[in-house]
Amino acid sequence: MGKKIVYLMEYPIDLPGGGQMSTRTLCEGISEKGFEPVVICPRLLSHRAEDLPFKVVEYPSDENRENNMALRLLNFFSRMGDFERLIKQEKPDMIHVSMSESLITYGFIRWKRALRNIPFIYTDRGLCYGYRSHSKLCMKNTLKAASFMVCTTSFNKALWEKEGMSVSIRVIPNTISSAFREYDPGKRDLMRKKHGIDKNEFVIGFAGRISEEKDWDLVPVLVKELHEAGLKFKVALVISVYESKDAMESLRIRNGITQSIGEENLIYMQDLSQSEIADYYYLLDVFIMSSLFESFGKAAVEAMSRKCSVVSTGVGGLKEVIGRDENIYDKNDLSKFVERVKTLSSDREELDRDREYFYKRYRDNYMLDVHIERHIKLYNEVCGQ
Repeated sequence: MGKKIVYLMEYPIDLPGGGQMSTRTLCEGISEKGFEPVVICPRLLSHRAEDLPFKVVEYPSDENRENNMALRLLNFFSRMGDFERLIKQEKPDMIHVSMSESLITYGFIRWKRALRNIPFIYTDRGLCYGYRSHSKLCMKNTLKAASFMVCTTSFNKALWEKEGMSVSIRVIPNTISSAFREYDPGKRDLMRKKHGIDKNEFVIGFAGRISEEKDWDLVPVLVKELHEAGLKFKVALVISVYESKDAMESLRIRNGITQSIGEENLIYMQDLSQSEIADYYYLLDVFIMSSLFESFGKAAVEAMSRKCSVVSTGVGGLKEVIGRDENIYDKNDLSKFVERVKTLSSDREELDRDREYFYKRYRDNYMLDVHIERHIKLYNEVCGQ
């Protein structure tokens, strides 16, 4: 067995979310390369630890279940003890801190004799300006002792460098689930046939969870703008619903879309598995992002992996991930958005060029094998190999 890497997390690794999915995908990948990943996280929600393809060590946690500062502080101190106990138990060659709260927690215990000589790295999957000042101060102090800090975009790296960080910062872009690993050229026709879509019909798509950051209010507006510009198209919509209020929000979004294009032109799917959403993207010509905030933009990469064109707002790390100025729009002036989608709808050669550009960008920068290779290189550097 190769080097043992312990991952510290403050959320269960089976809780839906980008950080959890990224860590899980990475652990699966390095396991295949001879490393021994061990995830230390709160008790799993829907899985048994022994059913995952890597070791998971659970600890009790009530984090975020109650909006009570006393309980949150109690949980923080409890996590400190659990981290120390479990790290000593596992005796790792190095530690990879996967979440910001875990980094702050680890910073309060790292100076103990049994832990101080274990090298560690931290991956920041957020954006530097998204943290509160006291959290950022704690993070910066802890990172003084880190071997490396990893950012998922050069955009976020530059933000941290402006803070005068003493730690070396590397950029390793996020990846996506192994369900997206292989592109099946025959799936596009099969998925379109399944949903009654003609080969030459133009289909745009939106997908994500209900959250303020996704700016779902903009989606019916975008659809209306395209409809009023004379485009003929269908919308394939996927929403993840976790609470009853999310279901009401989903209905409101759908109603806003069908007011412009009619129910017959909306294909709606909800709470898809990773394999199901990997198939969903085959339906689309253009995937559209309406985000107000994105540290990276995994949905854009998912769409790229299925040879979709991607048109997006340029917030946070999205502009870097997209890498094509003509496909970036400003929600305060939708004329560029409308013109770009109109061009892609009417000029099939341009659409095909766009789709191939994004697929190549995915393969060169974001596919799982590239992601794993970059981490293994970093792990070997930290561990002295």
